[in-house]
Amino acid sequence: MKTEADYYALFEAYRAGKLAEAERSALEHRLAADPELARRLREFEDLTGTLTAYGRRLALRRRLQAIHADMEANVPLEAPAAGPAPRLPLAKVAEEDERREQFAAGRAPRPMLRISRTEEKLRAFWQSHRATMMVAAAVAVLAVFATLLGLEMYRTAQKPSLYGYTVLRREVERIKRDQRSMNRTLTQIDATQPGERNNPGKFSGTGFALTADGYLVTSYHVIQGADSLLIENRARQRFRAEPVFTDVAHDLAILQIKDKDFSGFGRLPYAFKRGESDLGEKVYTLGYPREDLVFNDGSLSARSGFEGDTGFYQVSIPVNPGNSGGPLLDDRGNLIGVVSGRQVDVQSAAFATKSSYLMRLVDSLSAAGAGQPYNLPRGNQLSGTSRPQQIRKLQDYVFVVKVYE
Repeated sequence: MKTEADYYALFEAYRAGKLAEAERSALEHRLAADPELARRLREFEDLTGTLTAYGRRLALRRRLQAIHADMEANVPLEAPAAGPAPRLPLAKVAEEDERREQFAAGRAPRPMLRISRTEEKLRAFWQSHRATMMVAAAVAVLAVFATLLGLEMYRTAQKPSLYGYTVLRREVERIKRDQRSMNRTLTQIDATQPGERNNPGKFSGTGFALTADGYLVTSYHVIQGADSLLIENRARQRFRAEPVFTDVAHDLAILQIKDKDFSGFGRLPYAFKRGESDLGEKVYTLGYPREDLVFNDGSLSARSGFEGDTGFYQVSIPVNPGNSGGPLLDDRGNLIGVVSGRQVDVQSAAFATKSSYLMRLVDSLSAAGAGQPYNLPRGNQLSGTSRPQQIRKLQDYVFVVKVYE
């Protein structure tokens, strides 16, 4: 694995034009495809530019000091005026004596620093009021941070529907229709986990398998603020999962199952599409807006999401709370997106994060060595099969994500 010094040596050779044509082309291709490598190059350029500018300023300062020293050495000492000499402060007398000794020894005296009366007053003011000004500056900084924190908390507390967009997180602690049903649920003991109450979680969403060995994908807003997560499959088997990476801007979260009873998903039947999908393509999704798996289909109605966000698709699918994090697939069984939210003022207008952004995230994590290698499926077993056949193969790879706070 390359160290920071290796990267800097590579970038220095690249900027100096010392790389062979093949190496230069390969590096430029990597820079275009790998945001992390491009970031490292920008940091290298910023650092070298700063050091170069500092070196130039330092050299110029030294030249000016040398010129000033030469000028001082060539100025003859003036004879003192007749009459009583003015009384100088002891510091000034010591300074003048030192300069005369340097002239007598044939050495260039150090340049004398002269400051104006205005600067003297400013320095005196700063010395006498430094503590007060530092306290005022600290209070101002705290006020700015408090304001920003308050704004962020306010935005978090606001429902996305205020902006015409709502996420699809499903509340599962519903009020029971009668007292008997509520009491039965609160006292029921989970037969598969003796001694624990059947706690369905505070809310839930949908997730689907990313790799055969236990990585999953869901929406970031589904797991936001979670203390613990449970993944439940169609057979009501539950596994403990933990988030390994989140991308808030594109509403993505990657989870990993951390359970000794988990043995793997098996070979995934679908493939992940890295490019853009075409407008008007037939698409469908599977999710858990209720306890059973639900299918919905429609078409890709726009290549951008809410308010023109190019990281999302708009699809004409009637999604409901609980569909968040579910897979969006085309007719050939390629996964093209992750269901995220819907527009409240438009009938059947839903949004999904593009699979191309998910693939970029996985590629950057793999390059950075974040977690185990992400072994994505290489083939598509759904292509050429009917929609019911595709759903039968898919349903074992789509899960309920139950969130506990």
